[in-house]
Amino acid sequence: MLKLKSVAIDTFKENVAYLHRDCPLYRTEGFQALMKIEIYIKGNGGPVLAVLNIVDDCAIVDINELGLSTQAFRQLDKKQGVNVRIAPAKPPISLKAVHRKIAGQTLNKNEFHIICQDILENRYSKMEIAAFLVACSHNGLEREEVFFLTKAMVDTGKTLNWGEAIVVDKHCIGGIPGNRTTMIVMPIIAAHGMLMPKTSSRAITSPAGTADTMEVLANVELSIEQMQKVVQQHRGMLTWGGTARLAPVDDILISVERPLSMDSTGQLVASILSKKIAAGSTHLLIDIPVGASAKIHHNQEALALRKLFEYIGDLFGLHIDVVISDGSQPIGNGIGPALEARDVQQVLSNKKNAPSDLREKSLRLAGRILEFDPDVRGGQGYIIARDILESGRAFEKMKAIITEQGVQNKKQSTAALAYSVIAQKSGYIYAIDNLKIARIASLAGAPIDKNAGIDLIKKVGDKIKKGDTLFTIYACFKSDFEFSIQFSDENNAYDLGENPPLTDDNYFI
Repeated sequence: MLKLKSVAIDTFKENVAYLHRDCPLYRTEGFQALMKIEIYIKGNGGPVLAVLNIVDDCAIVDINELGLSTQAFRQLDKKQGVNVRIAPAKPPISLKAVHRKIAGQTLNKNEFHIICQDILENRYSKMEIAAFLVACSHNGLEREEVFFLTKAMVDTGKTLNWGEAIVVDKHCIGGIPGNRTTMIVMPIIAAHGMLMPKTSSRAITSPAGTADTMEVLANVELSIEQMQKVVQQHRGMLTWGGTARLAPVDDILISVERPLSMDSTGQLVASILSKKIAAGSTHLLIDIPVGASAKIHHNQEALALRKLFEYIGDLFGLHIDVVISDGSQPIGNGIGPALEARDVQQVLSNKKNAPSDLREKSLRLAGRILEFDPDVRGGQGYIIARDILESGRAFEKMKAIITEQGVQNKKQSTAALAYSVIAQKSGYIYAIDNLKIARIASLAGAPIDKNAGIDLIKKVGDKIKKGDTLFTIYACFKSDFEFSIQFSDENNAYDLGENPPLTDDNYFI
């Protein structure tokens, strides 16, 4: 028997155990680094699985101890020092199916379900998950396989049922910094009276997710019971989806997928729809931005993606409307949680200096969702959304939801460091690179530091003179500040031209 010890290391959705090299078990039983082990505690039911690491430092674990990373220790829900027993874990049966997928074969419904169940139970290491993801990306997923994967991810987590015929949601496939339309759309829809219980994600590699930005204003970590109370009272909410355990396998897959810079079409569709179906949505609006530095580069690619969304949605009985929007540059002015929250509040409170592109896109999206209401005639949604916003009803609804979720009182580090990036020549702004802007904001400290990020001063189409400020970088800590400035100096995020670009402000299909 070994003594349990908590090793305060965040291994991000992977159970990791730590065993000393001089532990008698290591020497006699043949335990090796990176093998999977089962951890047993008397009276604790089934085992917890973890990937084993071998250490040489008694300050981490002693020879009679088993250390567990933060996530694994929480799963055991026991105090330090209790006796634990370990054993080599059997390879997951579903790995055979992964090998078949690597060989280019098509998997069936049951195989996807077993794979997802094994991933959820920590029977896969991140290397094995990566092999599964690469196989799905390289060999592709048939349409039926996308359906099977989506259903498997829904079935291995919790689902919500709101008890109404129309429960609306929206999702942008991402890649556009500052695109915080959800925080404007949701209160408009709720003020109209439609049900929009919105669960959103946190950022993994981007400067802010919707949940990160909402967290500047309100508590977003609510239990399912708390969510139900907010929605009952106000017809809408905006919370982090992690606490509800909706399609949790998707979160695990994303934790491996993002560092690999993988975003295959089938995996993308399964990821988005599994979350929405688990959240109890009946009607869903999908926003696909198209642009040179967006996730989707061409209209033809966007149209193919729209067909796949609609096909899978039909199989689940989910009504889907897909819009293709302009993804040529960031939306709004602020990039980073606090700066994006500022933009949202400016739009909701009808300030004159509110970013017009964020306002307009939000109204168009809200209008399309309002037309899910059988009492709203086609083409009238935009007008209704605009009236709700301009009357102040959306702002009042948002304030009420923030109060119900809990006003955010947590103090954040101040972004005392600022650096202005200036134009090196005169001309017109021809394009802004979304990826570079997002990278600069992330290096500045966003979203970990809520007040860090970028404030865009100039946008595509603006005429500028040499020496004009293009954008300002804000950071809380000197090291982040220097990293972001260095990247900005080495990677020009703005493309300048002698003539104004040909742009279509109404690009919305």
